[in-house]
Amino acid sequence: MKAFRDRLQQFPPIVLDGGLATTLESHGHDLDDPLWSARLLIENPGAITRVHREFLAAGADVITTASYQASLTGFGVRGLSEAEGERLLRLSVDLAVAARDEFWADPANRADRRCPLVAASIGPYAAYLADGSEYHGRYDLNEADLRAFHEPRWRILADTPADVLACETLPSGREASVLMALLRETPSRDAWLSFCCRDHECLSHGSALSDVVRDLDAAPQVVAVGINCTAPQHIAALIAEARRGTSKPVLVYPNRGEQYDGVNKEWQTGDPAVDWSAAAAEWSDLGAAGIGGCCRIGPREIAEVRRALGGERR
Repeated sequence: MKAFRDRLQQFPPIVLDGGLATTLESHGHDLDDPLWSARLLIENPGAITRVHREFLAAGADVITTASYQASLTGFGVRGLSEAEGERLLRLSVDLAVAARDEFWADPANRADRRCPLVAASIGPYAAYLADGSEYHGRYDLNEADLRAFHEPRWRILADTPADVLACETLPSGREASVLMALLRETPSRDAWLSFCCRDHECLSHGSALSDVVRDLDAAPQVVAVGINCTAPQHIAALIAEARRGTSKPVLVYPNRGEQYDGVNKEWQTGDPAVDWSAAAAEWSDLGAAGIGGCCRIGPREIAEVRRALGGERR
């Protein structure tokens, strides 16, 4: 359960994977569904395994499960029972673990490399809404309601072989505090908390990143803080902003830099011309302990990150 913590401390920077759902879409899978990538847990789990393998082959030290947009509430809306929803959440971890174990069983993949790890993805309530709310964080739910939504999934994923829990794309400190309460109630578990930011300083909902991560600094189970699904041009400043508030390792895995239209469910053209090798080297120099990608970042970009960081393929 402490493997991710140890890896960060001993061998930074580590390479995270990229956007699982958008890579699935690049392979022709239709994810126009409130469950997004979790739809394929029901319909085509082999497609998820394929993407895990691609990110491992690209050099990722950590692969993230297809549970970001999965929840018992969301599965229930699809008419699935609670037991079936639990089975699918566990399947998301099993697929990643099996892909990792298969990859690691091949001696050719072990040269200059340590065994990759599996992060169980926990998305915000906004992911269930499937309307782009991650990018503004404005949803009318109190903390008790947020806990009621998150707790069943949390308990299930905390009881899996995943190496770490990855709380991702959080738009507000309020939702982070709910997840922190659940983390304290599972003392054997480590987690990272990663935030969606709207500019070089603030979370989607408006709080300063440095203030939010400062609240996490004394939490022993928080193994790292992060910035994800945020435009790459903000990452350098956000690393500095995070380091102003915490001594914990900082993870960065931005999107491609385009804007997401939550109403029409499409990415609008932005400025995606990012040199990922140069960006990864810069972010590493600024102190990022883990570097990867989010939406619209595929195995090719992760391979560029791997090459840029040099040294052995950790």
